[in-house]
Amino acid sequence: MTESQVIVLAIPVFFALIGMELLVGIARNKNTYRLYDAMSSISAGMLSQLVNVSVKALGFAVYAMAYPYLALSPLSADALWVWVAAIVLYDLAYYWNHRAGHRITVFWAAHAVHHQSEDYNLSTALRQTSTGWMFGWIFYLPLAVLGFPPEVVGVAGLINLLYQYWVHTEHVGKLGWFDRVFCSPSNHRVHHAVNDAYLDKNYGGILILWDRCFGTFQEEDENDPCRYGTRSHLHNWSPLAANLQVYRERFAEMRATQGVGNKLALWWKGPEWHAQSKPAFQFDIDFIKYEPEATGPQQALATASFVLCLIAVTALLWYAEQLGAVVVLVATLTLGLMMHVFTRWHKYPSTNSITIENHSQVETT
Repeated sequence: MTESQVIVLAIPVFFALIGMELLVGIARNKNTYRLYDAMSSISAGMLSQLVNVSVKALGFAVYAMAYPYLALSPLSADALWVWVAAIVLYDLAYYWNHRAGHRITVFWAAHAVHHQSEDYNLSTALRQTSTGWMFGWIFYLPLAVLGFPPEVVGVAGLINLLYQYWVHTEHVGKLGWFDRVFCSPSNHRVHHAVNDAYLDKNYGGILILWDRCFGTFQEEDENDPCRYGTRSHLHNWSPLAANLQVYRERFAEMRATQGVGNKLALWWKGPEWHAQSKPAFQFDIDFIKYEPEATGPQQALATASFVLCLIAVTALLWYAEQLGAVVVLVATLTLGLMMHVFTRWHKYPSTNSITIENHSQVETT
């Protein structure tokens, strides 16, 4: 069974848990879902999985090709300790990949997609990048050197990905000792927050121990409620726009920047770095969530289109190997365009937004 087929089998579970979270939120008078935001996040996840079938699997292919040449002493997939060690060490590699995804712009350009939602719920977990395949594989090559077989690393990566689904919720509070060892909802809420104290913290996928070891841990503070999204607001529901946002911004800045060194530094330094000084601006932690108006018919049409895309993507993922690369690529481009279109079925521009309770205002450059 392929990884994409495993994801297909997990889809009913994902949506059942989303439904449960929605009902819990309504019952608690704390609904964390908005229609277009949830469709945008899930559409980004669908596009990511389609790209995975087309080209994203390149990362695993590189590992498989490099393994025979890099492995100092190949390990046996028959030994239980090899599987356990692979899961732990994969998580360590993921920590550094994830940390680079926030501190090096070329990695942030891919990872930013996952953070753009201004809501935090289980649909946010499905909001994945379509461009992370380009460089992310680099961080896992040390496992090949240590001798971990490709099939073991592939399963370890899938376990790491699936584990992180449940931590994307506001309805699970602190969990005592569990929070001190593992990535938990409380720890991961901090990671997604744009509050000053929470920026660039808690990178661990399964274990939060890595953050405690490397100085990037931050506990959630009930006196400083988490606010979600990115400081460069997307203000667009399209998964295509989401994936291109940082790339477009940086290429535009490159054209206006003098000197080859400065142009390249825009990609290798942090996302906050600019070659030319820019005036300081106020980041308002009280920002109003992006929520354009949409009529009932627009919402109904967008929802129906979303469901049709979901059905098509599910079938495509399941039968990808039989269909062949060309058919999958054409279908990916077609469905990606459809997602771009239906997420724009609302009144635009709009002044209707959701007002958020006041917190402190911070300044950033």
